[in-house]
Amino acid sequence: MSSKSYKEITSRIGKNLGVLAKAHNGVMQGFQQMSVAASQDGVLSAKHKEMIALAIGVAQRCDGCIGFHVKKCIELGVTRDEIIEVLGVNAYMGGGPALMYAADALSAYDEFTQSS
Repeated sequence: MSSKSYKEITSRIGKNLGVLAKAHNGVMQGFQQMSVAASQDGVLSAKHKEMIALAIGVAQRCDGCIGFHVKKCIELGVTRDEIIEVLGVNAYMGGGPALMYAADALSAYDEFTQSS
């Protein structure tokens, strides 16, 4: 398992986002509206869109994005095998650096799905 705790990362960032929302609520409201609009079922399902978001988070090497999008993938019923295929495409397209974060993303999936 990774030395990173994605439960801790998402908790910490979530609190920090709350502070930012109080300081600049308009930006946070706008981002939330964009998130909802972009994530809704359409031609692509919300599940597929969330897997794309995870792939972009891995490609951008964003721990917070990985944590939040893995959590949402789990909520939407994405299986571990589906995550592994998404991460395989990440490694193919992003090379070694993407592979390192792909391994972390799989660790995040395992961390969020383990019984407490």
